[in-house]
Amino acid sequence: MIRVRLIVLCVALSIATAAHAQGFKFSNEDQADQAREAERRAKVQSLLATPCRDKIRNQKIMVLIGEDRNGVIYAGQASYSPHVDAINGRLKALGLRTYSPEEIRKQIAQAEIDAYFKNDPDAAISASKRLAAQYILRGLIATQSGRNPIVNVNQVSVSMNFTLTGANGRMISQADARNESYAGRDTRGMALTLINERADEVVAQLYSDYCQRAGAR
Repeated sequence: MIRVRLIVLCVALSIATAAHAQGFKFSNEDQADQAREAERRAKVQSLLATPCRDKIRNQKIMVLIGEDRNGVIYAGQASYSPHVDAINGRLKALGLRTYSPEEIRKQIAQAEIDAYFKNDPDAAISASKRLAAQYILRGLIATQSGRNPIVNVNQVSVSMNFTLTGANGRMISQADARNESYAGRDTRGMALTLINERADEVVAQLYSDYCQRAGAR
């Protein structure tokens, strides 16, 4: 009888120890996530603190953003204004002069924009001259959505890649970010949420590089 009780006690202690260890693991993971988020925010604030001369702020930037949706590139600026605004709105809030999608559509033919996203640099240079823009920010937002066969729910992943160049093609900055999540029926809405969650760090990197390198010879 004593032996049986001893075995039961040992099993109970083992379960309690395992549960405690598992809980400690989750606590560590939460703390690690919080630490990473705090580090990310600190980096963003540090980049945004980069001094930027008024002469640089007042230079005109042509922003063209396309979307790679499940392998197909869409470059119609009117169709993706929420995605464009996620980046363009933040740049304007920092005091930079960027063209709105409407301004771009009025002066640049869609065929020219399409050519640019097919890696025709001459199309970008021609378009920037028409807008009298000193800089070109090219962004490609790739969105992948589908059904996860294991848990049987929708999932969405996004990646953003931005390149800032002078009108002459000189490289100023590159910034990219990735994000992913499970989603409900509104996969487009989730994609925009994921973009907004990473847009601050992308914009901060572009802003810092622009303020430091724009105008350099």
